[in-house]
Amino acid sequence: MVKIGHNYKNTEDLIKEVARDVVMLLLEKNKAYGDTANNPPQIFSKLSAREGILARLDDKLSRVKNKGLTDKTEDTIDDIIGYLILYKVQVIKEELNKKKDK
Repeated sequence: MVKIGHNYKNTEDLIKEVARDVVMLLLEKNKAYGDTANNPPQIFSKLSAREGILARLDDKLSRVKNKGLTDKTEDTIDDIIGYLILYKVQVIKEELNKKKDK
């Protein structure tokens, strides 16, 4: 976890720490909720994985738009970064599946 007051040697170290925090958040949420972002259960919503992730991103961006960037929305920024990673993962998974199906 990024520690305020910690003496990071350079920007590269801080980038690594921030990225590590987001990855750990994604892994924790994936374990807690299952792989629902990239494999949605489609019980109520019939959105594809891509569309579901984009809908979640819209929700998070709407929160930032309405509340601004504050300490209270800091977790929202991590969520946005996480959903962008999940979106990229989904695009790659779909490309791999297309190649496998050929």
